[in-house]
Amino acid sequence: MPILVPMKAIIKPEAAPGLKLVDRPEPEPRINEVKIRIKKSSICGTDVHIDTWDDWAASTIKPPMIIGHEFVGEIVAHGDMVHDFKVGDIVSGEGHIVCGHCRNCMAGRRHLCAHTCGVGVNRDGAFAEYICIPQTNAWHCDPKIPLEVLSTFDPLGNATHTALTFPVLGEDVLITGCGPIGCMAIAIARHAGARNVVATDMNPYRLALAEKMGANRVMDVSGETLQEVQKELGMQEGFDVGLEMSGSGLALNDMIDNMAHGGKIALLGIPAKDLAVDWNTIIFNMITIKGIYGREMYETWYMMTAMIQSGLDITPIITHRFHYTDFREAFDLMESGSSGKIILDWE
Repeated sequence: MPILVPMKAIIKPEAAPGLKLVDRPEPEPRINEVKIRIKKSSICGTDVHIDTWDDWAASTIKPPMIIGHEFVGEIVAHGDMVHDFKVGDIVSGEGHIVCGHCRNCMAGRRHLCAHTCGVGVNRDGAFAEYICIPQTNAWHCDPKIPLEVLSTFDPLGNATHTALTFPVLGEDVLITGCGPIGCMAIAIARHAGARNVVATDMNPYRLALAEKMGANRVMDVSGETLQEVQKELGMQEGFDVGLEMSGSGLALNDMIDNMAHGGKIALLGIPAKDLAVDWNTIIFNMITIKGIYGREMYETWYMMTAMIQSGLDITPIITHRFHYTDFREAFDLMESGSSGKIILDWE
């Protein structure tokens, strides 16, 4: 019998609010898998849903389970048939493990796999000292990029996929929701040549972050209107591209009402409940709406690496750092809304 070596891991222990730091056996890589020693991880909104045990978490998560899916680490071992990675490589990981056999996977559209298994959602995750994932989910990291930034590549990929799903060069872009991914999308849109980037929210802390990330104009929706902001910026026909990051029905409808004819909307925010929209406005203004989930594999990963290498700076969104043993304090801060990305240090 092999000797099981314990490691520290943050788990969802039961079907109730809360998380727990426990000992778990170190995973061992199987065929085609790499074993990664986690250096840094970051807290995602999904992790917050799991901690607070909302309706989505209760219907999705099967405790007990290690959570977390945003990380960077070092390969320390690998199974048979692994040829493209070696011990010592610094890697991040794509958190969506796909089947590889469905029509979309076989056509190279792996981000559309209907049988996706989520790291830290449907299987043990990365809030642990070690994780094993398929080699096809590991991403070679540029060692010149700081580890903290690399640990946020998963949400940066969400932001990149959303912000660049429609051309933004020279366009006026509206971003509703200034959480960490929305703020990352601001920097990406500016990096990609948008003319005006307007960001809306109701949280003063998040609006201040949006300014640091490069928004031309931030707007507190409780005190201003988009019509007023458009007039201030000299806009004549509405926004060309909308990025909905909040999941708010009010935000989506406000966006629809302020789009230019032929405008394009990318939806990343997840509504907590069913919502109604004005379909007549969408139809008569010929507005395109596209749902966004995860990252394109692996074009998004290439694009975000290239943008960081060519000057994209997302470091202002990283606002707090904690040792993993202080995870409870980190989660409480994240849930207060007074933070950007929070990094957990595993070294």
